[in-house]
Amino acid sequence: MTTVLALDTATEACSVALWHQGQSLSNYAVIPRLHAQELLPMIKALLAEAQLPMSAIDALAFGRGPGAFTGVRIATGMVQGLALALDRPVLAVSNLAMLAQRAWREQGAQQVATAIDARMDEVYWGCYQLQDEVMQLVGSEAVLAPESVALPERWREAECFGAGTGWGYAERLAVKPSACDAALLPHAEDLLRLALHGWANGEAVDAADAQPVYLRDKVATPKKQP
Repeated sequence: MTTVLALDTATEACSVALWHQGQSLSNYAVIPRLHAQELLPMIKALLAEAQLPMSAIDALAFGRGPGAFTGVRIATGMVQGLALALDRPVLAVSNLAMLAQRAWREQGAQQVATAIDARMDEVYWGCYQLQDEVMQLVGSEAVLAPESVALPERWREAECFGAGTGWGYAERLAVKPSACDAALLPHAEDLLRLALHGWANGEAVDAADAQPVYLRDKVATPKKQP
């Protein structure tokens, strides 16, 4: 049975989770600006609770973004360091997917429009559909002005749940779901579920190939010269 350690620091929440012998343990705290100090102690405490040495881990998973640049870098650096030291593979999971998975786990939502506040008057946006108890991306993730977001074709707003801090822009967002939770943050418990699915589908990579995803970098375009 695979033992997986998952960690996430991409938003105000800092969380770790462990899958071992078919059971999960997790630790979650909303601690803005304390992720760098608290992440490793949280990992050690979780392994101590499970009575496992670090060497028992078969694979590591992390929230690869989008999210706060510093937070994403903290998780990326930690997972790469541990994976290199242990010579273990890594699974990189979208933080928007984690939000969607949590919305299903806690609210039973099957169509989720996720939005994380990206600052600079933008949101990180992604739409997810439940398939075999795992949230699957419909379309692509993007960073957009609140007025520019949109649902996939054939989705109806009445059947959609909004999840994430980007829904703090609810009055400006171009989508009006039946319900939303603007306080919802990614949780490593849901990262575990998505990582195990990725593991089963051969998505694990070497530590050096476990890279963050910021989204904003992908949409930057040079200004036209006058």
